[in-house]
Amino acid sequence: MENREQYKRLIMFFASALILLVQVVIFYYIWHRYYNYRSVIGALYWRRGNWALMGVYAFINFFFSKIFGAYKVGYLKVSDVIASQILAVLCCNGVTYMQLALIGRWRFSAYLEPIMQMTLYDVVAVIAWVIFMRWIYAKIYPPRQMLLVYGDINPKALIQKMTSRTDKYSIVDMINISEGYDAVIERISHYEAIVIGDIPSVYRNKFLKYCYANSIRCYSIPKISDIMIKSSTTINLFDTELMLFRNRGLTAEQRLLKRASDIVFSCIILVVFSPILLLVAVLIKLYDGGPVFYKQERLTYNHKVFMIYKFRSMRVDSEKTGAQLAKKNDDRITPVGHVIRSLHIDELPQLFNILKGDMAFVGPRPERPEIAELYKKSIPEFDFRLKMKAGLTGYAQVFGKYSTTPYDKLKLDLTYIENYTFALDLMIIIQTVKILFQKENSEGLDTGQKTALRTEDKKN
Repeated sequence: MENREQYKRLIMFFASALILLVQVVIFYYIWHRYYNYRSVIGALYWRRGNWALMGVYAFINFFFSKIFGAYKVGYLKVSDVIASQILAVLCCNGVTYMQLALIGRWRFSAYLEPIMQMTLYDVVAVIAWVIFMRWIYAKIYPPRQMLLVYGDINPKALIQKMTSRTDKYSIVDMINISEGYDAVIERISHYEAIVIGDIPSVYRNKFLKYCYANSIRCYSIPKISDIMIKSSTTINLFDTELMLFRNRGLTAEQRLLKRASDIVFSCIILVVFSPILLLVAVLIKLYDGGPVFYKQERLTYNHKVFMIYKFRSMRVDSEKTGAQLAKKNDDRITPVGHVIRSLHIDELPQLFNILKGDMAFVGPRPERPEIAELYKKSIPEFDFRLKMKAGLTGYAQVFGKYSTTPYDKLKLDLTYIENYTFALDLMIIIQTVKILFQKENSEGLDTGQKTALRTEDKKN
């Protein structure tokens, strides 16, 4: 398999180029058959004009496909790649239709049928491409037989996550570091890949060096310090290499750009969704006569406490026994609440928090002070999330779930904070559109949990 591994990028490049070419050909067919007429577009396009339009279409398609991860066959689940491809097609064809409408100076309702036909062809093509490429990928790169090396922390959650992707991971054996270094090394030598769980760094580093020396593939769970190291700046001091950790959060320019974009995005969304906001408010009021909005204390940048606004999705007395997060099949949620939570509409009033400056559009999700204190007892570093203003959406929301453990959320949020760019914000906003349609992202905790903490959560 190692000989084939070196060709993986090349294979995926040609596979991605193939589906892009197919979509460009579909666009050219629709363009040439339905749009390229003086009576429709206002002029007749010839060779250079056609090439220019196809080039623009290819660029737009490639842009949205990369943003949504539509080419990640073999990395994401088949259903996720198909969803990403379809979203990329919808966005690309929507932008293309507006482009053609502006060129032809039509109303946006005119000549809509051909673009819908093109979208249908594209969807069929990308679904067929994903299924075919996944079959090819599985034939060329079957899952490796892997050994799991673990320590004091129960590896059950990690095993469940990895075994949910049997197409990519195959854990066939496991060993605890308590059996001794020599025993672990001897076991590692029989496998082509290993998974290093959450074990002390001194052991992990030894195993990594052994695997590096013997060309054995490693998967390792990062620690908080690893995330900081990954985002550091390298400085060469003559023949000595230093790593610079600035540990300061955003620069003044980044804060200014982020705040300006927050105001612009919030105003646009409030205007566009104002009819939905009004309808939801009426439905909540009609259901039980209780308050429309739910206000709650949350934490944001630099430990500041603010009142967050949400549409009320639970009964008025839902927390008479104390603060707790929503659970799966929570009987406190009203019928209206089930709908608005599944569509994430209950979060829209937080746009007013963004306009006030309490929150940002993208950032770590704000926690309740009392729940944050509970998390800090097991994870003292949980306050690291407060180096940036809380957000309506975030890195942990895109790549995690509602029930993701606090420690995993912390690591995801730190990845965002330490690698912040405006482009990353845009990527997260676009990716948020994708997760709105994923049911597991709106599910609550398991029954019996009041917070997202689990017994295996520990400080590292």
